[in-house]
Amino acid sequence: MAGNRDRFSTATRLRLLGEQTAARVYRSQNRRQDRRSRLTGRAAFLALVMCTLVVALAYPTRQFVSQRNEIAEQERLTREARQRVEELRDEKARLQDDAYIQRLAREHLHYVMPGETGYTMIDPDAARKRQEDREATDRPWYSNVLEDVDNADRPER
Repeated sequence: MAGNRDRFSTATRLRLLGEQTAARVYRSQNRRQDRRSRLTGRAAFLALVMCTLVVALAYPTRQFVSQRNEIAEQERLTREARQRVEELRDEKARLQDDAYIQRLAREHLHYVMPGETGYTMIDPDAARKRQEDREATDRPWYSNVLEDVDNADRPER
């Protein structure tokens, strides 16, 4: 054996060693590529199945959620309508009472019963405002516009 080794030159030995190493590397790369290609095919099929499921279920799921929201909105409107009906029934029952009607007439229409004296309080600020409005009607319209433009940036008094 020692004789065979001596027969080959160093360059030949290096060339053979390089070829053997290259063959091993090439075989391992082929094996990896084979594994990768099988895994890639499986992964592609799995991705295709998942995408198909997502597309198939997206529209019905969106419809389901939309309908649930509509149902919730309609239930809310029904509750509000029932509450309003109850308020109107209560108001109808109150309007059957003569004392309630008299109180409303006194508050809103300023009615007084025979023999009572009615008083009206005048707000001084409202009277002053009314006086300013009367002055504004005596002037030409463009004077009112100019005054309003001048007063626009002033803080309220």
